[in-house]
Amino acid sequence: MDPNDAASLIREAVYQEGFDLCGIAPAVTSSGYHQLVQWIDAGYAAGMNYFAERRDAYQHPSGVLAGAKSIVVMSFPYPSESENSVSAGHGKIARYAWPGDDYHDVIHPKLKRICRLIKSSFPESNCRGVVDTAPIMEREIAELAGLGWRGKNTLLLNKKRGSYFLLACVLVDIELPADQPHPSDHCGTCTACLDACPTDAFPKPGVLDASRCISYLTIEHRDSIDVELRPKMADWFFGCDVCQEVCPWNRKPSRSPMVKANELATIDLHELFQLDDEQFRERFRKTPLWRTRRRGVLRNAAIVLGNQGSSESLSHLKIGLADEDPLVRGTSAWAIGKIGGDQASSILTTRLSIESDAEVIQEIQQASSALGR
Repeated sequence: MDPNDAASLIREAVYQEGFDLCGIAPAVTSSGYHQLVQWIDAGYAAGMNYFAERRDAYQHPSGVLAGAKSIVVMSFPYPSESENSVSAGHGKIARYAWPGDDYHDVIHPKLKRICRLIKSSFPESNCRGVVDTAPIMEREIAELAGLGWRGKNTLLLNKKRGSYFLLACVLVDIELPADQPHPSDHCGTCTACLDACPTDAFPKPGVLDASRCISYLTIEHRDSIDVELRPKMADWFFGCDVCQEVCPWNRKPSRSPMVKANELATIDLHELFQLDDEQFRERFRKTPLWRTRRRGVLRNAAIVLGNQGSSESLSHLKIGLADEDPLVRGTSAWAIGKIGGDQASSILTTRLSIESDAEVIQEIQQASSALGR
């Protein structure tokens, strides 16, 4: 098949699968590789050790698919509604998770079907679909494919779609006609995303310190969250969209008809403390929240409830204070102290008399001290 005809056929399949932007880039050596190395060496990857472990593979797409010559880049839209408020006892969830499905489970089958189409047209070809799990510079490649430009918050921006989309790639070892790279940056002197970040997670424009990013802390981070950062999480229970919400390009993005209805925009945090491991698995196994596992979800829930400061949450946090996981107990202690009051003091004093974990004891003592006890 003629490469131009093949490219047209692939684009048609991409749109039929629900992707709303598509471009083709040549598989070339990454121009931003040295910046990635600097980012890793600066410690900005935080606990995401896989960046360092697979660092060499990021130099060229052949590290993902041997002999790669072209990359089909596509965007998968997610909800872009401006409203994301919550009532007491509920937590905010990043928009990408609102549809309720793990996007890997949604996107991977689509990529496999696209690869099958390519194989049927080019039987001798090799093809691999990836979505944020392979060592590949997706945003740089998306720029090369003409999909948009990288904003100061590090996300890819498109004039029509803003940044409310996920990127996926299909690598092939055949040469397809490439699109023109995106010509320019359209952020100008705007620093809205940098200024609005609650935790000052951007050391400079275009550089993210993951160790301070609420999205990293609430999704990827496995341990206790620094006490200094907890109040800055506010109502953000899973992920964070602040740097996207303030972006001018996201004020009125063109909504794709492919976006699924919102199933998980907010969540009742009190209910989470009633779930044991099996119940948690049953409810969240196929959702984005599963990545954080029960202990991380309850840690996040406790922090948000502490920030909201409602005494109605104390009975639920008391359950967390007796949880089998020290991480949940310690964060629940902090939240109880943050809410304060005589009931909170009584709960902390009772637990301190039987607690055996040193870190949890320290959390309880610090929470009690904050109460003036």
